[in-house]
Amino acid sequence: MGRFGKTLDRVRRGVDIAMIFASLMVLAWPLLFEPLTGPGSSAPAWLLAVGAVVLAGAGVARATRRWPLVQYAPVSAAVIMAALHTHLGDSGPELIWLVLVVTGIILIRQFLGSHTNAGLMRDLTRQRAILAGQAFRDPLTGLGNRAMFMDHARDALEDADDTMTAVILLDLDGFKGINDMYGHAAGDELLKVTADRLNANVRANDTVSRLGGDEFVVLLPRLADDEIADSVADRILRDLQQPLEVDGQVLLQVRASAGISIARGAEHNVDSLLREADEALYHAKDDGKGVVRRFDPVRFAEIAQRRRDESDLRRALSECQFEVFYQPIVDLDGEHTVGVEALVRWRHPVRGLLAPADFIDLTESMGMMPGLGLWVLREACLQAVQWQRVSPGFKLNVNLSATQLASPALTEEIRAVLADTGMPAESLVLELTESAALTDLAESARVLGSLKALGVRIALDDFGTGFSSLSHLGALPVDVVKIDKSFVQAMQESTANGSVAEAVLHIARTFNLAPVAEGVEDEVQAAMLRELACGQAQGYHFAKPMPAGELTGLLTRQAALQGR
Repeated sequence: MGRFGKTLDRVRRGVDIAMIFASLMVLAWPLLFEPLTGPGSSAPAWLLAVGAVVLAGAGVARATRRWPLVQYAPVSAAVIMAALHTHLGDSGPELIWLVLVVTGIILIRQFLGSHTNAGLMRDLTRQRAILAGQAFRDPLTGLGNRAMFMDHARDALEDADDTMTAVILLDLDGFKGINDMYGHAAGDELLKVTADRLNANVRANDTVSRLGGDEFVVLLPRLADDEIADSVADRILRDLQQPLEVDGQVLLQVRASAGISIARGAEHNVDSLLREADEALYHAKDDGKGVVRRFDPVRFAEIAQRRRDESDLRRALSECQFEVFYQPIVDLDGEHTVGVEALVRWRHPVRGLLAPADFIDLTESMGMMPGLGLWVLREACLQAVQWQRVSPGFKLNVNLSATQLASPALTEEIRAVLADTGMPAESLVLELTESAALTDLAESARVLGSLKALGVRIALDDFGTGFSSLSHLGALPVDVVKIDKSFVQAMQESTANGSVAEAVLHIARTFNLAPVAEGVEDEVQAAMLRELACGQAQGYHFAKPMPAGELTGLLTRQAALQGR
């Protein structure tokens, strides 16, 4: 409220008090005037009556601060009292003048009240206008906010007819780094300049809003050509790359990424249009930032499927939907099982039993492989201990992933599993691929050396498929090489391919390593491996991966045959 309004409010308050005292004087009229005009006039009695009026008036005035309507009680009583005296015929000119004074004060009060109410209405109107502006405006940049965008976007879609509506969602790349390096004042200045540059690149009927942080959105209604949206987005990104000077310092070029979604007519609602622009922005960020990407339904479906798979995978780990299957490793001389390779399977509630190829890469990318790998190791060791009671010296092969190999806690985790399960260290063979071992040769050699110190054996899987395997093989503390199935399955195709498998076996013997052939699918391959003096093999020719119960039955039958 302004200065005039405050002054008017004080005057109104004074008039209210005067009205109260005048009304009380009407009520106390016999006591006030009879001591002065009657036959037994007395000054003390008159002073006593005046004091009573003053005290009563002060009390009523004080009460009106809490209960404003109290001020009308003496006024009402005074009107009734005046009417009663007039009816009885004993109202003098003094009473009439008091009633006129009260009436005049009431009129003045009403006049001041109307002006006060008008001032209040003006203030309320002004406050409503300010609040309405705040409700639809971003206070920092002066752009519209999310509420304004949603409101304008709904109107644009309703009025689209057969035209197109485009949404461009923009995000500044590296904005947090600018805040950290130059301070929040520089960051705020960058947001203001961004707002100005966005406004400079759109039409008068387009809407530019700041959704929050460093995220902006541009609404392009009634487009006849969808290429206009691409042109506007490219132009905005080029303009935003111009250097910005703040407090005499020139910031590096600030790049932005943009995602575009387009709707024809009213086929979309605002939420879906904004969601598609957000997906396109995600693709722009994923493609290296600083670029524009349109919403791609195919790519969106792939991303959505990946998110579902990630959610399913997290649930699988929490609900223990994984199982361990075992593929026998046989001695080629007698084709009896001497060990197994533990292989994880996912018992998906909808898709059924899934092989590792369907989920291992996703598990690795989500950083969940160390936990899953440790669970497989523990479960397999617990089961192998039971088989070793029937078949002493029974070997268990368990795969190590590249992320497990990089874990500083790997050696201690395996030590704990061996101690908890009672698994003999010499019966455990840890497999890792050649490519994983060669990622960091020195670190791999150190980790494998610490594992060897536990007493376990190390196997190099898919041997022959990596790079520079011969030059690095001697640096790794390896005990077993597993010949890749591609070499085994190619032995029948040509003499040259057979020579590759023979060369791999020769390399294994040269380095004093035990060879195991993978992927043996028929008796011809098994016979050729025997001729090449390969001691052990695994593959569908001997047995497919199977649950622990089935393998127990297989071992029982083999033991019965050997006992004959």
